[in-house]
Amino acid sequence: MNTQDISNIKLLLSTPKKIVIVPHKNPDGDAIGSTLGLYHYLIKNNHQVQVITPNDYPNFLKWIPGEKSILKHDSQTKICDNLINDADVIFTLDFNALHRAGNMETVLATSKAIKIMIDHHQAPDDYAEYVFSDVSMSSTCEMVYHFINMMGDLDIIDTNIATCLYVGIMTDTGSFRFSSTSSKTHQIIAHLIENGADNSHIHNNIYDANSYKSLQLLGCALTNLKVIPESRTAYITLSQEELNRYDYKKGDTEGIVNYGLSLENIVLAAIFIEDKQEGIIKISLRSKGNFSVNDMSRSHFEGGGHINAAGGKSYLSLKDTVEKFISILPSYNKALNNE
Repeated sequence: MNTQDISNIKLLLSTPKKIVIVPHKNPDGDAIGSTLGLYHYLIKNNHQVQVITPNDYPNFLKWIPGEKSILKHDSQTKICDNLINDADVIFTLDFNALHRAGNMETVLATSKAIKIMIDHHQAPDDYAEYVFSDVSMSSTCEMVYHFINMMGDLDIIDTNIATCLYVGIMTDTGSFRFSSTSSKTHQIIAHLIENGADNSHIHNNIYDANSYKSLQLLGCALTNLKVIPESRTAYITLSQEELNRYDYKKGDTEGIVNYGLSLENIVLAAIFIEDKQEGIIKISLRSKGNFSVNDMSRSHFEGGGHINAAGGKSYLSLKDTVEKFISILPSYNKALNNE
């Protein structure tokens, strides 16, 4: 985002506006943290603000300050569409292509509001008047912090803003262990703690709220773990029957793919989750080093993301999806074994 863009946005936001903030479908910690962090910031600047998610999100995110104000488009479609059509400004956070907003794509595309994108994924689409895109950033929450700084307002960060932004930075960096975690990230985290983010409380709320059934589901997933040594790859499958058996709730499979990546000598990990309702296999890919799961997902599974973390989908059966995945691995063996 250049100096002129920053000046234009400062002018745009210098008077009260009707603003809608939107994350991607199936929002995660960074999506909810960044939208609510920006929500609290804009409220403090006297704007009329509404966060609208395409659909619901895991229970472990439902304690975050301001969460109860969120509207969900899939269950509150009419009121959400009216707010979007009436908005002066729409911020899209943690995604860079409108189809990632699911059924909100059409109403967002036809809205006359000025659109501002804040996102750290690769290859952004050209739908926003103002684009703050940086793939080197650890998270969209880190980018919202920088956006607030660009607006000259770091001094108004309070406990609510600090808590929201801490959530997204923590979750998208794997509790600060991923390579995207820079010294600047740690400096920002220190400032957020100084301004009210209770790091221990946040960590406990996100990671220590497992149900008995969700731990049983984790055990099932680890039982299904398979390793392909020649490709330095591990993968996990979860069928719809297995999800149903352990009373699956949204968010219960969050982070399971990382268990495969934690194995010695593994560079690529995948999880394949059957979703009968949507008629797809949901795919999450993780990698180490320079192996790009973003490229793999874009090439084979209609997805994308980051170099070391990406998602995708398949319309094949669970069995056929796994077979497809295994069949393409030999073409990546050289890259995988060079890591």
